[in-house]
Amino acid sequence: MSDLTTQQPYADLNPDTVLDALEAAGFVVDGRLLALNSFENRVYQVGVDDGPPVIAKFYRPARWSDEAIAEEHAFCRELAEHEIPVVAPLELPGGGTLARHAGYRFAVFPRRGGRAPELDRSDTLEWIGRFMGRIHALGAVKPYLHRPTLDIASFGDEPAAYVLDGGFVPPELEKVYRGVVAQALDSVRAAFERAGEVTRIRTHGDCHVGNMLWVDGQGPHFVDFDDSRMAPAIQDLWMLLSGDRADRARQLGDVLAGYEEFCDFDLRELHLIEALRTLRLIHHSGWIARRWQDPAFPAAFPWFDTPRYWEARILELREQIAVMDEAPLWLAPGMR
Repeated sequence: MSDLTTQQPYADLNPDTVLDALEAAGFVVDGRLLALNSFENRVYQVGVDDGPPVIAKFYRPARWSDEAIAEEHAFCRELAEHEIPVVAPLELPGGGTLARHAGYRFAVFPRRGGRAPELDRSDTLEWIGRFMGRIHALGAVKPYLHRPTLDIASFGDEPAAYVLDGGFVPPELEKVYRGVVAQALDSVRAAFERAGEVTRIRTHGDCHVGNMLWVDGQGPHFVDFDDSRMAPAIQDLWMLLSGDRADRARQLGDVLAGYEEFCDFDLRELHLIEALRTLRLIHHSGWIARRWQDPAFPAAFPWFDTPRYWEARILELREQIAVMDEAPLWLAPGMR
């Protein structure tokens, strides 16, 4: 992935451009347009004359190659063909799933209704676990060739260096942040060493509650595979866990009860839960920093360039360092 090539990558993406793009792709639009909440890409609900509205996603320029987007689309469609409830891109009237218009690349998805799943319910977690097991069973069949792997370098070392070298951390906090993030990354490396050689598979990559739609009687629908990459299976499971240690252990048991009906889980990956959480925290700050020239980001994250933000990140990382020294969440027989 490369940095942005322009400071305002969506400056020319206005409502007329969006509607013209859908028309050029073969849809008969009716003029209704609703911008949806998205920062990395631009996403719109678009009304069409001959059916329900569709969702159009305009990809951030220069982020993914065409080949990487094609792999994401192929994986989603493969999952859908196996009756796994993912929201896959539509085959466009002109063929293919990726289109271009006015310098932008976009895909079109069916609109799915639903609500956030209730992750405090054991039956909900087990249901999600069953589908996640099916996703991973298929994800393990072959690797991505053009999409990245979640690793310490790209999710930890590089974003940490970017915010420090770019002067995003206030001068009075820079030395403290530099030391804490270095210590946190050392703990992450130690956690990966304890886990050993775990298998990387095709994953959703960002499977938090906001990327699932719950439909009564149907269960979860998984959306937005934009961050899909090669990663340990636990990357798609740890974000389902919340609360204190006892709560998270119970939730993990519920998820794995469903998951292992379809896919074996390597218990060594439990060493990685807090390490992956730490990498996500470091990566998130780097993500905002890399997008800071996009006008949408200062508006959405006005606190990012304040001392309070970085003080909170320092405290957060110190807490993670302590947690990574603890035993895995669910210590199984034979684990160390």
